[in-house]
Amino acid sequence: MTTTPPADDHTPPLAYKNERFLDSPDARVLRIISEYLQPYSHFRRERIRDTIVFFGSARTPDETKLSQRYYQDAQTLARLVTEWSEQLPDTARRFVVCTGGGPGIMEAANRGAQEAGGKTVGLNIGLPFEQFPNPYITPELSFQFHYFFMRKFWFAYLAKAMVFFPGGYGTMDELMEVLTLVQTRKVNKKIIIVLYGSEFWKEVVHFETLVRYGTISPEDLDLFQYADDPPTALRLLQEGLTKYYLRPEAPPPEPARPESPEL
Repeated sequence: MTTTPPADDHTPPLAYKNERFLDSPDARVLRIISEYLQPYSHFRRERIRDTIVFFGSARTPDETKLSQRYYQDAQTLARLVTEWSEQLPDTARRFVVCTGGGPGIMEAANRGAQEAGGKTVGLNIGLPFEQFPNPYITPELSFQFHYFFMRKFWFAYLAKAMVFFPGGYGTMDELMEVLTLVQTRKVNKKIIIVLYGSEFWKEVVHFETLVRYGTISPEDLDLFQYADDPPTALRLLQEGLTKYYLRPEAPPPEPARPESPEL
C-alpha cells in the first residue's frame, strides 16, 4: 500500500534538480564539470576525432573591405579543408572545422564547412556584445560556455591544427596561449599553426623583435607558418596533418647500447 504525500508536503528537491543550489557558488565545480562532460558526450556520439580551429575577428564582413576579404578567404579555406577531410578513409570524423561559434571569421569558417557537407563545431560563450551563435554550426555540435577556460580547453584538446586570421584581443589571447603551451610542451602533440595574413601579423606582432631582445629563442619562430591565400594555407595544413597524423614518420631507432662486460 502506497502513501500519498500530503498536499502541503515540504520535501526538499533533489540536489541535482535544485536550480537555486546549482546556480550558487557552492556548486561552481558542478557547473565546470558540466562544461567538460556535455561537449565530451556530444563529440563521442558524433565520432569527432580531432579538429582544425579557426580564430579571427568577430566583426562582420560589411564593416570594412579588409574584413570582407578575410571572411571570403576563411569561408573558402574551411570549405576546401572539409572537402579534403571528408575524402579521408576513416570511420571517425577527422579534422572537423571548429570555431568560437560567433559572427565574422567564425561564421565564415562554419559556413564554408557546411557548404562542403561536413559537420562543424561552434564553441560559443556568453559575452556582452559581438557573440551569438551563427546559423552555420551543426546543431548537435553547438555549445554555450560560461567559463572561458573550459572553452579554451575544448579549443586545444581536440585540435590538430589552428588557423589564426586577423583579429582583436580575443584572437591575440588565443594565439599567445597556444604558442606558450606548445613552446613549453604542455601540449603533448603537434599542432599545425598557420597565421593567415602575413602583412597583418608581421605588423601587429613583430616576433623577430622578441628574438632580438632574447625573450624567445630563434627556433620559437618555427612554431608557426604564414599564409596569404587559401591554397597555400590548405597545402600547409595538408602537409602538416599528413606528416604528423595520417602518415606519421617512424621515430629514429635508439642507438645500440654497449654490451655489459661479463663479470
